[in-house]
Amino acid sequence: MTARRDGAGWTSPLRLRRGPKWEAQPPTWRAARPALIADALKRAGARPSGNWFVVGASRDVTAGGRPRGRTVGGLEVVLWRTPAGELRAGPGACPHLGAPLCDGRAVGGTLVCHWHGLALDGGPFAGWEPFPVHDDGVLVWVRLDEVGNEEPLERPVVPARPAAGAVDAVCTAVGRCEPQDVVANRLDPWHGAWFHPYSFVDLRVVRVPRHEQDDAFAVEVSFRVAGRLVVPVRAEFTAPGPRTVVMRVTEGEGATSVVETHATPLTASAAAEPRTAVIEAVVAASDRRGFALARAAAPLLRPLMRRAAGRLWRDDLAYAERRWTLRSTGRLPG
Repeated sequence: MTARRDGAGWTSPLRLRRGPKWEAQPPTWRAARPALIADALKRAGARPSGNWFVVGASRDVTAGGRPRGRTVGGLEVVLWRTPAGELRAGPGACPHLGAPLCDGRAVGGTLVCHWHGLALDGGPFAGWEPFPVHDDGVLVWVRLDEVGNEEPLERPVVPARPAAGAVDAVCTAVGRCEPQDVVANRLDPWHGAWFHPYSFVDLRVVRVPRHEQDDAFAVEVSFRVAGRLVVPVRAEFTAPGPRTVVMRVTEGEGATSVVETHATPLTASAAAEPRTAVIEAVVAASDRRGFALARAAAPLLRPLMRRAAGRLWRDDLAYAERRWTLRSTGRLPG
């Protein structure tokens, strides 16, 4: 399946598809058993997160830039960097009169409130306590023990990614649902060619999870490039944590590339109208010589990568929101 440069010369990754039309493809509803998806979701929910939540892209929190704010589980969070690039985080409300610290300024590594000038250097102050934070080079994580209510871990569970030289882009979308609805969507690979025919065709699920130690969905699928031109790959879906699903290309063009989908609750667990942020990191790699051009053009490629991911999530959030509505009314089938 892999196309690459070898002794026989260069081979294009593109294939000309001659498969059936959308309405003529084999139905997948029998294979997409609700109990199978529910079991995978249950196993994911039982895995530890250590109370770590993804809050955004690493490159969006810059030294010398404005602080960044995010609400996680109903708790305001502010993040900023020192001039040396050290990441800091803490409660988003100023301990003086509650001003939004994300509207302040980072001055020489100190966060200065814009209401009365109170300065926070990242250490405890008058009841304001910093949060543990982690930058994995692509995403920023914050540990919120009062939101996660688990045994805390020193570091988040970061999925394995391609070696150095990959191109990454991060897309964020928000929906009216809970994290489990996002994870359930990603643990249903059968819907890809039906729900997203503009991106996926000829999708076959060739392996389903059997037990805790063999917990991957394997698929063979073609990514649509334009018209009948496609790129076939084999990929695996796994859920290393309760709010994370990873798709990894195992064979074909871009092998080792990953798509990490992280579901971060914005509202408290008891909220009547839950909202969840889907923060998706695409980390693309290739062993082709020409991929060096992609790395050089990464600033131009990232908006295109984000746009492609955003189109998928406009559809998939409708799926997740529908699932939450059915769950909240007791009408979810299966």
